[in-house]
Amino acid sequence: MALKTYSDEEFEKLISQYDYKFQKGDLIKGIVCGYDSEGVIVDIGSKTSALVPTREARADMSVPVENTLQKGNEYEFLIIKEEDEDGRFLLSYKKVAMAYAWKELEELKANDATIEGTVVSVVKGGVLVEVKGVRGFVPSSHLRAKDVDNIVGQIIELKILSLDPQQNNFILSNKKVYSDALEENKESMFGNLEVGQVVEGEVVRITDFGAFIDIGGMDGLLPLSQMSWRWVDHPSDVLKIADKIKVEIIGIDHDKQRVSLSLKNLEEDPWIKAKEEIKEGDKVEGVITRIKHFGAFVEVFSGVEALLPNNELVDYQNKNNCTLHVGDKINTTILKFNPDDRRISLSVE
Repeated sequence: MALKTYSDEEFEKLISQYDYKFQKGDLIKGIVCGYDSEGVIVDIGSKTSALVPTREARADMSVPVENTLQKGNEYEFLIIKEEDEDGRFLLSYKKVAMAYAWKELEELKANDATIEGTVVSVVKGGVLVEVKGVRGFVPSSHLRAKDVDNIVGQIIELKILSLDPQQNNFILSNKKVYSDALEENKESMFGNLEVGQVVEGEVVRITDFGAFIDIGGMDGLLPLSQMSWRWVDHPSDVLKIADKIKVEIIGIDHDKQRVSLSLKNLEEDPWIKAKEEIKEGDKVEGVITRIKHFGAFVEVFSGVEALLPNNELVDYQNKNNCTLHVGDKINTTILKFNPDDRRISLSVE
């Protein structure tokens, strides 16, 4: 097969069919722009659409979707599925909200803080309360109200006795315990953090979209996309609970007191070396890392992925009477290489 060439305009058109920026496990921000029978339509700033299915829009199914995700407002979402055949991403708001809620509750428990919760129902042995979107149980022995039949709907002050996100176990008491000193210490520590600072931490929790790292009294989020320059399917492929690692602070939200971290920023950027060693026309053996409807991503250099367009992929499989899978090796030719935009397009013979 002769080497196929593309004009710059054709190459940019090809590249526009996919987007390196978004991938499964990423936390992104988007603006709610409408609703349909499937869920919430979100503008995430790409050339493709994004949908939050109704089941992923809120934890409390009794609350209308429009009340949780209001049109015109910006929210944080987790990409739970990359582009389908229609070029649409699937997002979850519930997973992000619940993950942050559990982490905030863990921090509140560590600080022995007093919180407020709304009583939602009376059950055998106590009442159910809702705190920051999470439902917990208050045993009757930890209630001050003698007549629990009239307590539904009331807001009461609570102390966390125990919680286990993995088992969805959350038990509270309404006995007040205040710890202003601990809160002040936390705020003081937060104020000393800076973007670009390298800190040592311990992995305390792993989720589908990243890992929470204890960086000395408070937890920062290490997103999946910041774990490695190479493609990572799940955070547990890279980290495990209690691992001690060094991370770089890449973002600080002072209002929400959240810290974003990066592990890959402490590694050498593979595109810098690739720029020195790769040139158009080179023949390289690569490993398929992902297969999408528009083509296959192939790692042609350690930590560097390139796109093999779908028509090339199909032609290769037809010619060789085979079906390619993730992990398969394939001989390719560097068709177009744009190191500044971190884009490579491939061809096969």
